[in-house]
Amino acid sequence: MKIESQLTPEAVVQELGRRLARRRLDLGMTQANAAEQAGLGKRTVERIEAGGDTQLSTIIRLLRVLELVADLDRLVPETGPRPMDLLKLKGRERKRVVPKRTAKRRDDWQWGDKE
Repeated sequence: MKIESQLTPEAVVQELGRRLARRRLDLGMTQANAAEQAGLGKRTVERIEAGGDTQLSTIIRLLRVLELVADLDRLVPETGPRPMDLLKLKGRERKRVVPKRTAKRRDDWQWGDKE
């Protein structure tokens, strides 16, 4: 299955679990071996592969054992400031986003002398 934006979070987690299980099998590892090397319980690896919830740090431990942790750099690539942002911010890096202001329209507003 291809992971696409319209999939539910649950479907994405299940697919990731399936792929991790496939990778583990391709490396010739049992769930117990992978769990031991990652410092996790076997039940935790079972839960991840079944598409259950877990902490991100737990998945990273498993990715390291499955030799996939370096691929996280492609998942969320490091970005730098855009050239126009550097000009606007005079060389400083953006730390936060200020929301654009929109005019609030109030249909119930009246002049003070109208009653």
